[in-house]
Amino acid sequence: MPRFKYSVIGLDPDKTALASAREVSMSHKHAREVCNTIKGMMLDDAKQYLEDVIAMKRSVPFKRHHKKGGHRSDLIGWDVGRYPVKVSKIMLDLLESAEKNAEFKGLEVDKLQVIHAAAQKGRLTKRMFYRAFRSSSAKNDVLTHVEIALEER
Repeated sequence: MPRFKYSVIGLDPDKTALASAREVSMSHKHAREVCNTIKGMMLDDAKQYLEDVIAMKRSVPFKRHHKKGGHRSDLIGWDVGRYPVKVSKIMLDLLESAEKNAEFKGLEVDKLQVIHAAAQKGRLTKRMFYRAFRSSSAKNDVLTHVEIALEER
């Protein structure tokens, strides 16, 4: 069983709460864009933002992985955006887990800010997709590691 570490270092353990989701089946590219969007937000604002993304009321700006992406009128300062619903549901659960960790530590929930949100590629699961005439194609799934750090401000 591997031991995972967080990519953020030098945090005060009395004022921070951490949460991570390891080897989740979701797009690491979408997770990267969602993490960059919610980084720096207050916890309540980040949760409301992700709920709006799930309801397709607000879009997430795609700043790196944006080829052939549609323009969204609700974005200010950026054109290309999408609605990564699956990633937003997982990130919302992760934010709630970090919030529960902060409550357990005795931190004030209304003063929490997302200071670190990161997504990395996990391992690759390889499968075969069987085709006609006894041929097959590879069906690979890249798993994703996501971590979040909250700090009391």
